[in-house]
Amino acid sequence: MKIKAQIAMVMNLDKCIGCHTCSIPCKNVWTNRAGAEYIWYNNVETKPGIGYPKKWEDQSHWRGGWALRNGKLALAAGGRAGKLAKIFYNPQLPQIDDYYEPWTYNYQDLITSPSREHQPSLRPKSAVTGENMRIRWGPNWEDDLAGANHTGKDDVNFRGLQSDVLLQFKNVFMLHLPRICEHCLNASCMASCPSGAIYKRDEDGIVLLDQERCRGWRFCASGCPYKKVYFNWQTGRSEKCIFCYPRIEAGMPTLCAETCVGRIRYIGVLLYDAEKIRSAASTSLDREVYPAQIDMFLDPWDPDVAVQAARSGIPQSFIEAARLSPVYKLAVEWRLALPPHPEFRTLPMVWYIPPLSPLTRAMGSTGETFELDSMRIPIRYLANLLAAGDEVPVRLALSRLLALRAYMRSVNVDKAPDTAPLDAVGLTAQSAEQMYRLLAIAKYDERYVVPTAVKDDPACLHLDQGRAAFPLKGGS
Repeated sequence: MKIKAQIAMVMNLDKCIGCHTCSIPCKNVWTNRAGAEYIWYNNVETKPGIGYPKKWEDQSHWRGGWALRNGKLALAAGGRAGKLAKIFYNPQLPQIDDYYEPWTYNYQDLITSPSREHQPSLRPKSAVTGENMRIRWGPNWEDDLAGANHTGKDDVNFRGLQSDVLLQFKNVFMLHLPRICEHCLNASCMASCPSGAIYKRDEDGIVLLDQERCRGWRFCASGCPYKKVYFNWQTGRSEKCIFCYPRIEAGMPTLCAETCVGRIRYIGVLLYDAEKIRSAASTSLDREVYPAQIDMFLDPWDPDVAVQAARSGIPQSFIEAARLSPVYKLAVEWRLALPPHPEFRTLPMVWYIPPLSPLTRAMGSTGETFELDSMRIPIRYLANLLAAGDEVPVRLALSRLLALRAYMRSVNVDKAPDTAPLDAVGLTAQSAEQMYRLLAIAKYDERYVVPTAVKDDPACLHLDQGRAAFPLKGGS
C-alpha cells in the first residue's frame, strides 16, 4: 500500500445559482493578461448544452482521456508514434472558434466622437487580430438555456434519451455546472505531454504545468478530456488551473470557493492508495470505474491507515485534516457526490452532488414519498453526466437527499421526528443531522478543511538563505 494525500473539491449542484461569481475573481487574478483573454480556468455552464469549448464532452471527436485497447490502458489519442505523426497538425486540438475569439472595444472612439444626433456605438474588435469581427460564440453563450433549442440536441448526455422531446418548452430542464481542472489521479494531460512539463505535486496532488519546460506542443490540450488545459497564444506556452496552490499552502480555500455566493463548494483532504490507480482506471466496464475509484480512498480514522500514512511521509496535519474532510463525508461516507464522466478514466478529483429538481408527479397519501423518475431532470441525463450511464449511484444520492428533506421536515415542522425515510436509504438520525449541517448551515472552517503546507524546519531557514548569498572574498 502506497498512501498519498489529495486536495479535492465537491460542488453541490443543488445550490448553484449560475451567478458566475466564482469565475470573475479567478479570471482577474490568474488570466488577466495578453494571450489569455479566452482562457477561463473556472467557468459555469448551463446544461443541457455543448459547453466551453464546444462539445468538450464528445470524446468520439476529441479523443481525450484514456481508453482500453486489448485490455490495456492507453491514451485515447494514441501513443508516441501517433503524436509524432500529428506533431504539425493535430485534428483533435480545439481551435480558437471552439472556445471563442476574444474581443474588445476601442473606447476612445466614444470620447473622440463628434456631436451627432444618435448615440455613437462601438464595433467589437478581435483581441487576437485587432480587426472588426462578428461575435458568434462566447464562454457563456448558452447561459440559462439561451439557444438550447439549437445546441442542446448535441449534448452527449442525452444518450439514451429523446432530446427533441426533453427540449420542448413544457419538458425543458436546466442545471448549472461549474467547472475547473479536475486534478486527476490518472491525468491524461500529464501523460500526453512530450516535454514532461505537467506534473502532479506529491504533497497534495495538485496538477501543475511548468512553463519553463513547456514547448507549446499542445498535446496536453487535446489529451485532457475536460479541456481544461489552454494555450496562451502570446507566450506560446500552455497553462491551466493551479487550484490556487499559494492559497492552499497557506491553509486558505481557492478563490472560486472563497467567493462562491451559494456556498456550494467544499474542499478537503482524501487519503488514497496510489498502487490501485492503474487497476481502477483499467476496469473492463466504464460503469465500474467509479466504484473502483471509491475503493481507492482510505478511512482516515483507521489506526492502521494513519500509521501507514505517517510512514509514507504524510504529515500529521494532513491526516487530521482528512478526518475532518467534508469531501470524504460527501463523496465516500455518504455517497452523495459523484465524479464527472468517470468513463474518461482519468479518476477526477472534483466531484458533484447531483441536483434535486421539481417533481412533476408525487405519490403516497402524505405526499412525502416521491418517485425519482418524476423529477424534471431525467435520472438518465444525470447518470450520463456523473456515473458513466449507471443510474444506481445517482438514485442513491438523490434518494438520500430526499430522505434528508423529509426527515428534517418532520423534525422542524411536524415536531415529530420520523426516521422511516432515513431507514429506507441506509441513514441514521445522527448521520442525517451531520449531513444537514454540512449541506445547509456549515461554517467556513467546516466547508474548507485545508492544512497548511509543511515546510522544512524554520529554524534552518536563515542557514539556507545564507548559503544562497554571494560568496565572501577569498572564500566560498
